[in-house]
Amino acid sequence: MSPETAKSLETKNKLLEGALRTLTEQGIAKTSARTVAAAAGVNQALVFYHFGSVDELLSAACRYGAEQAVARFRPRLAAVGSLSELLTVGRQIHEEARAGGHVALLGQLLAGAQTHEALGPATAAGLDLWITEMKEVLVRVLAATPFGEFADPAGLARAVAASFVGIELYEGVDTAGAHAALDALEQLGAMVAALEELGPVAQRAVRHHLRRAGRN
Repeated sequence: MSPETAKSLETKNKLLEGALRTLTEQGIAKTSARTVAAAAGVNQALVFYHFGSVDELLSAACRYGAEQAVARFRPRLAAVGSLSELLTVGRQIHEEARAGGHVALLGQLLAGAQTHEALGPATAAGLDLWITEMKEVLVRVLAATPFGEFADPAGLARAVAASFVGIELYEGVDTAGAHAALDALEQLGAMVAALEELGPVAQRAVRHHLRRAGRN
């Protein structure tokens, strides 16, 4: 890799990280080429040189931030062996995301998508990275339960992702309520875990009941 290419990549990463930091700390309304460049420590003309526009920079930053976050948590998700473990890890991710300012960032991206056309698809693409990881975990853990042949892992992954997005945003106005919602999800996980521990005869009975319910 040539020095010029290495320097260009370094500058682009500085701008991406600067954009994420500006969104988190100052909000979408105060995010501009000037504020992002100041956060990145570079000349604001480089925003347009590397990305063409502020909206394109924000879109790229959204994808970049999601890729970084998913990569950070991927080993933890890969070690999940049950639905109850998945909910526990999900809560850990939520707590770490909140402490790191990622919940505030998500709120700004969702708000910005209303007025910045490019942010909607970029935010959805970032969430899809999480959904893909979640689907892989669900396919793996559901296979060992009576629900494996009936559940829709892709749909469940989206439901779980949407639940956590809602809880993250809800926490901004009702922290106790958001924690109660997370507790309820963990209780649901505990009930599912109890079903996972049933013997073969009981699990066959559950499957039989689910098949009958599916035909009705």
